[in-house]
Amino acid sequence: MTDMTASGLAERRAKRAARRAKQREDNVGRAAKMHLARLAFERQAPVQAAITPDRRDAQQTFHIGCSGWFYWHWRGQLYPEALPTNKWFAHYAKRFGTVELNAPFYSWPTVTTVQSWLRQIGRRRFDYTVKVSELITHVKRFSGTKTLVKDFGLIADLLGQRMGCFLFQLPPSFHYSPARLRSIITQLDPARRNVVEFRHRSWWNQQVYDAFAEHNIIFCACSGPRLPDELVKTADDIYIRFHGIKQWYRHDYTNDELTIWADRIRASGARNVWAYFNNDRDGYAIKNARALLRMLKRTARDAQTA
Repeated sequence: MTDMTASGLAERRAKRAARRAKQREDNVGRAAKMHLARLAFERQAPVQAAITPDRRDAQQTFHIGCSGWFYWHWRGQLYPEALPTNKWFAHYAKRFGTVELNAPFYSWPTVTTVQSWLRQIGRRRFDYTVKVSELITHVKRFSGTKTLVKDFGLIADLLGQRMGCFLFQLPPSFHYSPARLRSIITQLDPARRNVVEFRHRSWWNQQVYDAFAEHNIIFCACSGPRLPDELVKTADDIYIRFHGIKQWYRHDYTNDELTIWADRIRASGARNVWAYFNNDRDGYAIKNARALLRMLKRTARDAQTA
């Protein structure tokens, strides 16, 4: 690596670090504004604020999509070269009925932002799953965050029938302990459809499964390097994130690999299946999500005609 290249890389890293630090600083103020917005909402509509609508059907329902939809490197893959970026979401929504929003993890959304999500859906049947702010999961690490969790929950009240799940992703350094488990289950709002994703394998244990089942919390199954390759069911719904097997975000799942997961999903008996592909590099997420959805729908049709 030349000195000029190394200098340029260091400069880009420094700018990124400064941008992330500014986002974390701004998140505190944005959270405070949403706290006031939640209190105002609850005064106006206390009944509506109590419970997120639950649209589970008797038959298994599949919510399969990608972790994010706005990637520049998807131009020419999912999005035609000439398609303006303001039409990208509509193009995505014609192919998938749900998306996992990652941006709220980095930047706590404003009420105006959430309202813009509703506008871009229009009349489509579409679900948003929202990744919860890192202020809760990575900065405060579930320490004294019960009010913040409730404030973030206003997003579900605003989205109403368009709301899927709240995804709480914990960092790899967050290892299992009984105290940490209690902290999570006592601070999550039971009125919401809560999913918790761990990145350290110590959380794959029966104490966690039992506690999650008792409190109707969804344990996120992860297809990711060095994580247990299994589907854990702790609620009526199941949730799976596909990151890649040997490399994060770069793996192209084969049909055989997806078939294993399709069989697990079918055997789980879950009412709602939420699965998102986070292997966005080279557009693999698009391809793999479509393939899994085809498999699951074909399996469902075969079961009905058997």
